[in-house]
Amino acid sequence: MDARLEPLFTPWKIGNCEIKNRIVLTSMGGTNLLGWMEKNHFDKEGARFIMEAAKNNAGLVLPGCQPVYNPMFGQWLYKNKKMYEDLKAWMPEFHKTGAKLFVQLTAGFGRSFTISKMMESLYANKFLRVVSKPFMDLDKITATASPSPNRWSDKVPSREMTVEEIHEFVEAFAKCAKLLQEAGVDGVEIHAVHEGYLLDQFTLKYVNHRTDEYGGSFENRYRFAVEIVQAIKKECGKEFPVSLRYSVRSMTKGFREGALPGEDYEEAGRDMAESEKAVKYLQDAGYDMLNCDNGTYDAWYWAHPPIYMPENCNLLDVEHIRKFVDIPVVCAGRMDPLAAAEAVAEGRIDGAGFARRFLADQAWVTKLMEGREEDIRPCILCHNGCFNMCHYKGVPNDQELSDSLHLARCAVNAETMQWDKHYIKKAPSSKKVHIIGGGIGGMEAARVLKLRGHEPVIHEKSDVLGGTFIPASAESYKDKLRDLLAWYRRQMEVQNIEVHLGEAVRDMAQFGSDPVIVATGAVPRILKNVPGHERMIEACEYLNGAKVGDVVAVIGGGLTGSEIAYELALKGKKPVIVEMKDDLVSQTGVCLANSSYLREWFALHQVPVYLETTLKEVREDSIICATKEGKEVEIACDSVISSAGYIPNPLQGNGKGVQLVGDCLKVGNLRSVIWSAYEAAMKV
Repeated sequence: MDARLEPLFTPWKIGNCEIKNRIVLTSMGGTNLLGWMEKNHFDKEGARFIMEAAKNNAGLVLPGCQPVYNPMFGQWLYKNKKMYEDLKAWMPEFHKTGAKLFVQLTAGFGRSFTISKMMESLYANKFLRVVSKPFMDLDKITATASPSPNRWSDKVPSREMTVEEIHEFVEAFAKCAKLLQEAGVDGVEIHAVHEGYLLDQFTLKYVNHRTDEYGGSFENRYRFAVEIVQAIKKECGKEFPVSLRYSVRSMTKGFREGALPGEDYEEAGRDMAESEKAVKYLQDAGYDMLNCDNGTYDAWYWAHPPIYMPENCNLLDVEHIRKFVDIPVVCAGRMDPLAAAEAVAEGRIDGAGFARRFLADQAWVTKLMEGREEDIRPCILCHNGCFNMCHYKGVPNDQELSDSLHLARCAVNAETMQWDKHYIKKAPSSKKVHIIGGGIGGMEAARVLKLRGHEPVIHEKSDVLGGTFIPASAESYKDKLRDLLAWYRRQMEVQNIEVHLGEAVRDMAQFGSDPVIVATGAVPRILKNVPGHERMIEACEYLNGAKVGDVVAVIGGGLTGSEIAYELALKGKKPVIVEMKDDLVSQTGVCLANSSYLREWFALHQVPVYLETTLKEVREDSIICATKEGKEVEIACDSVISSAGYIPNPLQGNGKGVQLVGDCLKVGNLRSVIWSAYEAAMKV
């Protein structure tokens, strides 16, 4: 192990509870021990994930948050005694790992509850609203401190919670904590004066306009969170540890409007001055630890950092508030282990929180300890598998129901939380399997085939493995994508997989009866109907190094086009985005944390964006576009980049024993490429 990391592997205490090291697996929806958006039960899939992390040297483990009142079916978490008995039976095995377990309990989501089109329909129809109450009472689920707009939808507003409801929740926290204590759990974490969830909404002045004992003054706004810890301590005793998930600063300008790193703005939520006071107040109320980052759902990219956010984006703020308390403080949010170790060594923080790294590779801590960093499968901060909640103009959460119900899967690791569907099963007999295409899909298929006992052979027409992922990972801020590409190339070497570079396959008949997997990807859509289209530079050409001028028109404001425009601006160029739709990145599979960052970054930096605008002609020094109303617009530019999408490029002659994977079958994203390649390799 790198000696600089040693401070991360020293013991520490939360109250009287000793933790063996400073690595904290922070809570993620979908990794729940007692079920998620379903009837509560002891969840074996969640338990398997938690156990894997514990076996692989996580010090403190926090499963996915457990609503004390389940949004689905209206269950109170303390009423199902059987699942606590199952948990109690499981705990001794967990404790053999040496890790400690805190279960995170949540009051809920309030105005941050993720609304879908189906929920909008339920709420709009009075009859359906009544009929659906037993399994989804939206009026109760979305209730908050004061009447407020929902983060995702204008059609499902949030009403004010009653004092009686608040008291009911406080009592539920205490009852659940007691049952968890009796089951052998080491502590609980209260979710959350953090990220703009319900308890946080009570503390934030831009949401809370109450005039009773839960609104107005500082003490009143924090009363809900204080009463919860006091009730738990009364029920469980003062020695039972209670952590609080906490956002140091809200980084929020108002409803649905965040503040970007470095932006000069007026804080609508909790500023640093209030936070300095709040952390001491919450400590004195009885909280034993603060598990910290920044942001709200209105500024979601702070709590769920996409790849555009800087590493250790919350560290300075967390280090600052550490000075105002005597209890341990944990920092989370794109944490780099080396930076975390240095901060721990200098006493600036007490623990480091990591989450989605564990989805990509549950053994990453073990590999870190063994000095095998190059073997760690990296998280690329895409949110495609774990949290792809989408929202764009006029559309609430545009997400497949399967994704809504099954969070905490991983785009780069097809097995995580899908062990019943994706697993390595040894083949009954070894076969030579030809893979046409050495991109990510081809390499994933080869990797899985080799693990199953087959002999994969990759045929790649270029002189390097990686395919279109090479330009996809080329932008300056995409170091984690380049790490993933390096990981895949290393897997080909470690597993001694046969690779033929510079070999274009034109006739699959040469492989006889051997199984074949085609992973030839997609080709760019060329706007041949646009006069002057030959003057445009295709997106991958630019990413592969094609030169552009100072003012660059980017045709297409989806994720690829928006990321190219972002890169151009970072390099000092002047991008102009032209998009046919009424919003940027209006596509499924792209988390709101990612897309809202880009939209707000362009607005802050005054990048010209032409929405509902169609390219009509490319001239030597300008483009001609048409608005929705039919008005002609001429935009001066030095270069034009086309990011108009891609179309599948399968090899012709598909027959028996031939499988297509990834974009050559259907254009998608990295998740669809990796998962389909894994599944194809399982079938051979």
